[in-house]
Amino acid sequence: MKFTIYGKNMHVSEGLKETLKKKFSKFDRYFGQETEIYATFSKEKNFQMLEVTIPVGKTILRAEEKSEDMVSSIENVVNKLEGQLRKHKTKLLKRNLEEASKFNLEEIEDIDESDELQPKVVRTKKFAIKPMNVDEATLQMELLGHDFFVFLNGDTDDVNVVYMRKDGNYGLIEPTF
Repeated sequence: MKFTIYGKNMHVSEGLKETLKKKFSKFDRYFGQETEIYATFSKEKNFQMLEVTIPVGKTILRAEEKSEDMVSSIENVVNKLEGQLRKHKTKLLKRNLEEASKFNLEEIEDIDESDELQPKVVRTKKFAIKPMNVDEATLQMELLGHDFFVFLNGDTDDVNVVYMRKDGNYGLIEPTF
């Protein structure tokens, strides 16, 4: 795995970088050597924050944690990402076998559907829009824990929005010109 580590409002020490790499070494069995991990350490008042983004194919795994100690933030992010991987494995096996081939799914523990983690989003991030179909967009929305997801529809080449309805189904907003 390749690490890109940033410090926002702080200097990231070599010890902190090594701690991050050591904790993330458990993901070696899930991802290949070409997988990039983007980590941003930051300070906000009395809190130490860590944001980690792992793009894998058309999927983006993301976790963010805020605590008083950076090491506990690292451990909590690792735990969140493990939960997302378990959830993602179940979703991939049900929906998209082609995307599943990019992960080593045998190494990831199965998750009980009734025991799914509900990650919460604390702010919006900017990311490059990639062409995808509606099913991929709904999967991405669930992985990010958002109520909606903006994407470039690969079938129509239009920007669409998929969203979670109150009845548990999905809605799709397609622009007309």
